[in-house]
Amino acid sequence: MGESLIRAAAAEDSAALARLVGQLGYDSTAAEIEERLDQLSAEGCAVLVAVRGGEVVGCLSTSLMRVIHRPAPVGRISMMVIEERLRGQGIGAELVAAAERHLLASGCRLIEVTSNLARERAHAFYEHLGYEKTSVRLSRELATK
Repeated sequence: MGESLIRAAAAEDSAALARLVGQLGYDSTAAEIEERLDQLSAEGCAVLVAVRGGEVVGCLSTSLMRVIHRPAPVGRISMMVIEERLRGQGIGAELVAAAERHLLASGCRLIEVTSNLARERAHAFYEHLGYEKTSVRLSRELATK
């Protein structure tokens, strides 16, 4: 187990990010990822990558939202994926710690994690880091015409 370099994602990471996001079952091209990185950056969201041996081996995205019922913004980790062959080596914990530092510096006092119900190993990972199941998130796809 080594330490990862954690840094902001850049356009040149797009192919690696597309490959990683594909491991979660979301097919995207490098061009689509690059466009999304620009959009996320413009919206103040952070996408972090973990690099080991010069290779992008993990990524995590965050967002920040103001809500009327809390005095400080709420941070959210909305996606994280680690290269399959490297899971269990501490890379995810490094990314989460970096995201927590970023969101705290952005004024957040609460961080939420979203995770697909089927990803039970991910839920156990976050619970191991001290996250608790506190709410239910419901979603609905909107039809486009």
